[in-house]
Amino acid sequence: MFENKSALVTGGSNGIGQATAIALAKAGANVLISDVDADNGAETVRLIEADGGTASYITADVSNEDEVKTMMDAIVDRYGTLDIAINNAGIGGGMGRIHEQETDAFERVMTVNVKGTWLCMKYEIPMMQQNELGGVIINLASVAGLVGFPGNAPYSASKHAVIGLTKSAALEFASKRIRVNAVCPSFTDTAMVGNLVDEAPQLADNVRVASPMRRMGTAEEIANTIVWLASDQASFINGVALAADGGLTAM
Repeated sequence: MFENKSALVTGGSNGIGQATAIALAKAGANVLISDVDADNGAETVRLIEADGGTASYITADVSNEDEVKTMMDAIVDRYGTLDIAINNAGIGGGMGRIHEQETDAFERVMTVNVKGTWLCMKYEIPMMQQNELGGVIINLASVAGLVGFPGNAPYSASKHAVIGLTKSAALEFASKRIRVNAVCPSFTDTAMVGNLVDEAPQLADNVRVASPMRRMGTAEEIANTIVWLASDQASFINGVALAADGGLTAM
């Protein structure tokens, strides 16, 4: 599906990012994984290579412009081009009502989730404009970017912003053969959600009761959605915030 194409997956060491990197490599892409977790990044590369795929890792903080530039240079140096960009890196923030949230925590969520996504697109898009066939960008948002998330308003605000960035970029570059979409998972069985559940144990039961499917999603289910959206099978889908939520936002 993605033979002779290169893909970047930010936040690719764990969870949805790791599952997506593995799925893209299995579909034939050469994958550059970036993260701040070098140990798990190396493990993800090992898993891909053990299955016959091609991958490499670079440590990069997407909220740091110089590190984003270095990351872009790395994918060109290693694979020659950038065809697919999965802007997955993000943080969850802590639980608490709006007046209980700390300013530093709010700013950190916004810096990583919003500025980080913007910075990645800022440098991905010029690279894709050089490609004859353009490219595909998929930003990881959340159902919390489609509806409110009581108890974690900063995270919800950041993911609403990611969707705004996605739609604006999609309109700006649709005629340049660059598709930009967002995927909006609901609660997924990952370490980040696990940390939220540790902080608010009732959350796990609440999610299961609230979800029409009575369960969390898996990282592999979200990865499969991303791979499809990056493929030519989704060639006319642009500017969409696609909910992968087991029906949560249909209620």
